[in-house]
Amino acid sequence: MKAKIAVLPGDGIGPEVTAAAVAVLHAVAASDGGYRFEFGEHPIGGAAIDACGDPLPPQTLAACTSADAVLLGAVGGPKWSDPNAKVRPEQGLLALRAGLGVFANLRPVRVHPNLATLSPLKNEKLRDVDMLFLRELTGGAYFGAKTRTDLGATDECRYTVAEIERVTRRAFEFARLRRKRVTHVDKANVLETSRLWRSTVTRVAREFPDVLLEHQLVDSMAMLLLTRPAAYDVIVTENLFGDILTDEAAALAGSLGVLPSASLGDGKAGLYEPIHGAAPDIAGKGLANPLGAILSAALLLRHSLDLEHAAADIENAVVATIERGVLTPDLGGSARTQDVTAAVLDALGTGQCRIAA
Repeated sequence: MKAKIAVLPGDGIGPEVTAAAVAVLHAVAASDGGYRFEFGEHPIGGAAIDACGDPLPPQTLAACTSADAVLLGAVGGPKWSDPNAKVRPEQGLLALRAGLGVFANLRPVRVHPNLATLSPLKNEKLRDVDMLFLRELTGGAYFGAKTRTDLGATDECRYTVAEIERVTRRAFEFARLRRKRVTHVDKANVLETSRLWRSTVTRVAREFPDVLLEHQLVDSMAMLLLTRPAAYDVIVTENLFGDILTDEAAALAGSLGVLPSASLGDGKAGLYEPIHGAAPDIAGKGLANPLGAILSAALLLRHSLDLEHAAADIENAVVATIERGVLTPDLGGSARTQDVTAAVLDALGTGQCRIAA
């Protein structure tokens, strides 16, 4: 198999963690002569603004749309943090999502027993936590019309039935492969867009009679994620609610640094990135946790390249690394980025990655 992977290191710790993920993908390819990955680096975010004044240069988008998958580090930092600036790093990320047509953001949240003490929740509440968020990614307030005057501002939240249907079907399809439960999150007691979401999700659910559907209001869901997180399987919601709830859920795992994400569209090509930010305060110090980026590479293999066994090998190598106690400071350890990466590579090379096979 030959695949072209666009690598967008971005800002802050982005180059460090994407380098770790690429090293792991190289190791996967080397372990089996049937894989061949071609990598090309391209600028995005603040680095692209500095280089050419555009957070998503046309050549970067062109490289991404022609690739089999895109691996992203992170964007942003204090240098470009003025919210009133006309050009900001985050605009590059939003434009990339729209340009790739990736509408379903997958964020799996699992809690490794060795990291449970890092969570603010009691350990007994974290037992059996295994949830998958599907956040709609290209609609809602982030992409709606915006106005600003001296006296006020507006952000339009707009959704179409088709946008809701496609991400909802993805949620139910994933649920069929898991525990067959979907929780839909909205604010239907107040918002008209949420009422459209609720009626549409309810209708689509009839296509999946073997999957149980429940609805939760977003404010109560924020509480329930902390009081009974193990009760949830697949959670589907709109863009803004999903952005907030997935960061809240990340606290269950003990650190943003260990969680990956995948953004998928209608085809196989997808956008893969750790959920953490650019963390400019630790950039260049060798302290960044590469596990979220490495696990994002595993999702890339699974969803874009159909290499399930290779994806599982990486995930099991990460488990082996955690169980060995090779952890960066955010996880209570003293290992450096390269130490954690080396431990994952060692687990892949010695067969420890197959402990769950």
